[in-house]
Amino acid sequence: MRYAALLRGINVNSGTAIAMSDLRAVVERLGHSEVRTHLRSGNVVFTSADERPERVASLIERGIAEDLGRTISVIVRTAAELRRVVEENPLTVPDPARFAVMFLSGPPDRAALEGIDPAAYAPEEMRIGARELYLHFPEGMRRTRLHPLLEKRLDGVCTTRNWNTVTRLLALTEA
Repeated sequence: MRYAALLRGINVNSGTAIAMSDLRAVVERLGHSEVRTHLRSGNVVFTSADERPERVASLIERGIAEDLGRTISVIVRTAAELRRVVEENPLTVPDPARFAVMFLSGPPDRAALEGIDPAAYAPEEMRIGARELYLHFPEGMRRTRLHPLLEKRLDGVCTTRNWNTVTRLLALTEA
C-alpha cells in the first residue's frame, strides 16, 4: 500500500529542524520501502505492507521519538484517500499557493466549526471534507486569521499543506 505521511510543524524554524535524510532513515528502519521525501516540510511517501494508516502513523511517531528524540505528530493518508481529497475539493483553486488542505486526524467537529462566522473572515473561505478542511486564503497563508482559529478550535492532530503539495503528494503516491 502506498502512503503519504504528513508531519506536523517541522522545519518551521531552527528549533523544529529535522533532516530529510534522517526522516527517510527512520521510515526505512520501520520496514517501509520506496521511501521518498518531498520538500523540507515533513512529507514522506512510501510503500508499506501494513494496511492500517493509524498504526503506520503511530509507528512513525514512535520511530522519530526513538531515533531523533523529537515528539512529532504524524497524519498518514493512502494514495486512494489523497485521490478522494483532490477529487472532492468543493472550492475553485484560482491560485494553488493560496489554497490549502488542513488534514485532520479524525472527522472534523462540526459543532466547533459551526460557531465560526464566515463573514468575519472574508475573503477567506473554508469547506468541510471527510477528514480535512479545504481553505482558500486570497491574501496568503501568512496573513490568515482563519487558520490559527481553526487550529485552536479543533481537537486532535491537524497539519496543513498547500494545493501544490497536495497534488504533488498524490502524484508521488500513485507513481
